[in-house]
Amino acid sequence: MKTIITIIRAAIGWHFLYEGLIKLFADEWSAASYLNNTHGFLSGFYHWLVASPMRLEAVDFLNVWGLILIGLALFLGACVRWASIAGVLLLTLYYFAYPPFGISLLGGDGTVYIINQLFIEAAILIFLFCYREKGCGLDDLMQLLKRRKQKHTESDTGDLKRRVSTRREVLKDLAAFPVLGLFGWSAYQSGKIYGTDTLSGATIQINRVALSELKGELPKGKLGSHELSRLIMGGNLIGGWAHARDLLYAGPLFKAYNTEKKIFETLMLCEQAGINCINIGFPTIQTMVRYKKMTGSKIKVIVQVGITEKSEDIYENVTTAIDNGMDIIQLQGNWCDWLVRDNRLEVIDGLMNRIRSNDVAAGIGAHTIDSFIICEENGIIPDYYMKTMHHDNYWSAHPRENRKPFEVDGARSNDHNMFHDNCFCPFPDRTVEFVNRAKIPVMGFKVLAAGAIHPKDGFKWAFENGADFICVGMFDFQVVDDVNICIDTLQNLQNRKREWYA
Repeated sequence: MKTIITIIRAAIGWHFLYEGLIKLFADEWSAASYLNNTHGFLSGFYHWLVASPMRLEAVDFLNVWGLILIGLALFLGACVRWASIAGVLLLTLYYFAYPPFGISLLGGDGTVYIINQLFIEAAILIFLFCYREKGCGLDDLMQLLKRRKQKHTESDTGDLKRRVSTRREVLKDLAAFPVLGLFGWSAYQSGKIYGTDTLSGATIQINRVALSELKGELPKGKLGSHELSRLIMGGNLIGGWAHARDLLYAGPLFKAYNTEKKIFETLMLCEQAGINCINIGFPTIQTMVRYKKMTGSKIKVIVQVGITEKSEDIYENVTTAIDNGMDIIQLQGNWCDWLVRDNRLEVIDGLMNRIRSNDVAAGIGAHTIDSFIICEENGIIPDYYMKTMHHDNYWSAHPRENRKPFEVDGARSNDHNMFHDNCFCPFPDRTVEFVNRAKIPVMGFKVLAAGAIHPKDGFKWAFENGADFICVGMFDFQVVDDVNICIDTLQNLQNRKREWYA
């Protein structure tokens, strides 16, 4: 039993020591990124720590040397009880920075609800403290030296055996020293070859703008009874629907990156940055239901629905969206284009009526501006339009003379001069003309042409040309930067002619 406890203690000690040493020897390491991006219910405390350069310097020093000293003590068996309680305190600070429960579900490897590596290590250290594990190394050595200084008035066989046993335990357990040397030498050689260990959880530096660097509050607008942020989270990236021209692996890559935990992390970051609305595809409904149930989020959800042709009720998607608590419902852009193209306007009108009969705002999405023009001419006016809005001044856009209405969701050509999943607002001039005479809110989407246009350019073009909201797909590391760009854009608009309808 004692040997097993020793091995476990030494393993945890090596983990602490290694984490401390790689921070110590890393170039300009700081806990700033780790603290800035905390999302737990105590995030305000961690943000306070990083807000002051003096506090951050103290945190960095205590973090590095706390890990090293605790690690050495646990590995070598010196002051184990004190090291155990200090280790528990440090692990507790790490645990509540990104707690795997409540509003923060940022689990990494080995994390499930509530239980993660930090929790398990802290529990073991609490056991070591309660077990009164004195160590099997330096503590035993100090006890032996102490006994040798004491004068014994009697020397019986039992006492002799006890002292011999103690010496043997000390000699056996002092093997920790060469083992530590071996571990350290191996880590040093690995560092010389590969550089800093970037897989160490506490040293990962997230390359994104921190929440503390937000430039202000994201402006909002009204859509029906809802007050929505001008920048709305798009659902394609988290749903895996990539528009990547001829990069066929992009869709699966998005799905592999955006696990449900990562989606939840991204949504929580969005909300903290001021984005209070997301526009999703119909298949993502259950993900949003789970997110709101698990976190208590109040994020507004716009869901895109289609027509269920083979069902007795072709509008059953609307019923599903209502039953699952979706806030706003719109006809998905592909479906609108197809129904207009096939002259089935009565289906669109029926869908609008079904949505509104449930006291929910009803929108229409489209890629081709002809869809809105034809609907308007036939008296079908939604509560808002959602239209692809981007210019075509980028390399992969095919020539204007080769563009056709309703081609965005058609067959893709291998000819660069024809549509190949590369241009989503094929007639930007006609789009701007229609938007600027529309008397209802307009939400622009694909404003970056699926990544072909920089946000500073795409946001400005959409807002200046009449969009009341923009819907943008974002990875987690892009959220705060995009919010800052949106704030700057809205504060410096000079050429917008259309009044705000939201």
